[in-house]
Amino acid sequence: MSFLYPKILWFLIAIPLCVAFYWIVARRRYATLTLPTLYRLKGGGVRVFLRHLPFTLEMVALAFMIVALARPRDTESYNVNKLEGIDIMLVLDASGSMMARDLKPNRFEAAKEVAKHFIAQRPNDNIGLVVFAGESFTRCPLTTDHVTLLQRLESVELGYLEDGTAIGMGLVSACNRLEESKTKSKIVVLLTDGTNNAGSITPSTAAAMAESLGIRIYTIAVGTYGEAPFPIQTAFGVVEENVKVEIDEASLKSIAKETGAAYYRATDNKSLEAIYDEIDKLEKSKLITHQRQAYRELFAPWVGIAFLLLLLSLILRSTYCRTNP
Repeated sequence: MSFLYPKILWFLIAIPLCVAFYWIVARRRYATLTLPTLYRLKGGGVRVFLRHLPFTLEMVALAFMIVALARPRDTESYNVNKLEGIDIMLVLDASGSMMARDLKPNRFEAAKEVAKHFIAQRPNDNIGLVVFAGESFTRCPLTTDHVTLLQRLESVELGYLEDGTAIGMGLVSACNRLEESKTKSKIVVLLTDGTNNAGSITPSTAAAMAESLGIRIYTIAVGTYGEAPFPIQTAFGVVEENVKVEIDEASLKSIAKETGAAYYRATDNKSLEAIYDEIDKLEKSKLITHQRQAYRELFAPWVGIAFLLLLLSLILRSTYCRTNP
């Protein structure tokens, strides 16, 4: 129990002062006469002692009233936790070059598997998916329904879109989805294995748009250095041929730097997993704790008891403890 106005309790000092004053006045008011032949009447019986009862009740009532004025209350402290999540758009390259097999089973399937793991580690975030090749489309808008998101990610296949690499278009689609977001932290994770060769929007324009909206773009270039095995359909079946790997790293680095994020290069499955894990560590949701206090007022019982004591004192003064001057 605590008090809203604890300084009022200092008035309790007045009670012993009142008792002392009452005792002094009472001694002067009632004379003492000792009669040897009437010793059995010494003390005057029970009513003589009970004449002090109304005053005692009034002092106790005064004490209760002072406590009530100090506003006793029951205090309960508790914490209110709020989890501030992050809005994330995954932008996945689905161009034909993602069939290269320098990652197993190929770049595209490896990217999907790592993205699934990344999504599973962030249950409190809004996550969406944009897929692009020669054009882009939103495969899944921002959502916390990660079951649906994973289903849509799994259903994405190569060859669904016109071939090409429209990195700028993919980024703009993601930025449009994040534009209306109210969260403080908004990021895009772009994974591609080529250079921008399609679409009407350049990566630099998309990066400027993201920067103006406060969106950070993490860029991941996937593919080995030099050449990578690529499946080629021939009359005798599918054969692998080494093709040159061409990635516009300068552009991807510029996008990441302009938006305050980072650039990564994944040359195998293990390094790709490590990149997503690092992004996961860099972009953590925030747990905000507010301490609250709840109060329950307790002065009413003290006032009630004080009133009853005063009423009882008044009744006794008018009846059993009545005195005549």
